[in-house]
Amino acid sequence: MAANTFGKIFRLTSFGESHGSAIGGIIDGCPPGVEVDFDFLQNELNRRKPDNSFFTSDRKEDDSLKVLSGVFQGKTTGTPIAFFVENKDAKSHDYNSLKEVFRPSHADFTYYKKYGVHDYRGGGRASARETLSRIVAGAFAKLVLKKYNIKIFAFTKQIGDIKFDDDYKKIQISDIEKSFVRCPDADITKKMLEYLKSIKKEGDTCGGIVKCIINGVEPGLGEPVFDKLQADLAKAMLSINAAKGFEYGSGFNAASMKGSENNDLFNKDLSTKTNFSGGIQGGISNGQDIYFNVAFKPVPTIMKPQLSYDKNGKEVVISPKGRHDVCCVPRAIPIVEAMAAIVILDHLLRFNNYRVIK
Repeated sequence: MAANTFGKIFRLTSFGESHGSAIGGIIDGCPPGVEVDFDFLQNELNRRKPDNSFFTSDRKEDDSLKVLSGVFQGKTTGTPIAFFVENKDAKSHDYNSLKEVFRPSHADFTYYKKYGVHDYRGGGRASARETLSRIVAGAFAKLVLKKYNIKIFAFTKQIGDIKFDDDYKKIQISDIEKSFVRCPDADITKKMLEYLKSIKKEGDTCGGIVKCIINGVEPGLGEPVFDKLQADLAKAMLSINAAKGFEYGSGFNAASMKGSENNDLFNKDLSTKTNFSGGIQGGISNGQDIYFNVAFKPVPTIMKPQLSYDKNGKEVVISPKGRHDVCCVPRAIPIVEAMAAIVILDHLLRFNNYRVIK
């Protein structure tokens, strides 16, 4: 299996399966001399973990991070950073009935057709547990970006048909983490929780939208023509499990706007009066806030019988077992932030001729 590495200067290579012994990765290109806050790294991993909410998986992992190399006396050395997180609470027997079966909207069929085998234990490499490695790499990237006062945060914009019509500039980041669904509005949070309860009662799942904001990026990041900043952000986001759509700036709304409405006019200091461009023009950052939405589909494992077929073409009825989220959106937020941090740092290092300004 190829294509397990992301990035050009700051690169992550990830490894591991959902029910294997561990999930991990190697980070290459991390600048030397960065102070490593291990509490921060672990907290980023903890944000991705299932909590005690009724709509998250019952899988209980401590997700304790082990760093094997690339850090000495509390600072990065510039050499590859190897790390892993052990899998301790996998219950592979829950998937024994699926050894020969293709689950609807999972990667079982496509993996089998491509590789001639698929790991039925929790989806194997296609499991969202793989995103642990992205969280760690993104956390290291955030530590570097902190030197440049670049801040990244994301929140739940929509779950099912419940929407938060946001003005992100008024959002308090602390309010995001106070919410069980990571929506900064208390009233909308209640509505989302009520919706999730009804969905779980039906044995079903739902999707939603994550919004991400990147503040403090200087003009000049992005490598036209094929490595445009928004193109790399889109690839990063669409590589996340269950991601189905990406839009930045005015996004799909631009299709119904006039040029006179969508154009961002300049101020005297060359900032812009509006930001329909989403902080990116011509594939290059323009110094304004970068913001984008990522749409996530419903979790494909539902607690209802589903008709499918096995490898021999025999009709079967799937009666799901295992531990699964009702909605992946709240747990996707730190993953979106991590992938955004990886992209921004990668382009920042290219922009600065591959070195960090002290």
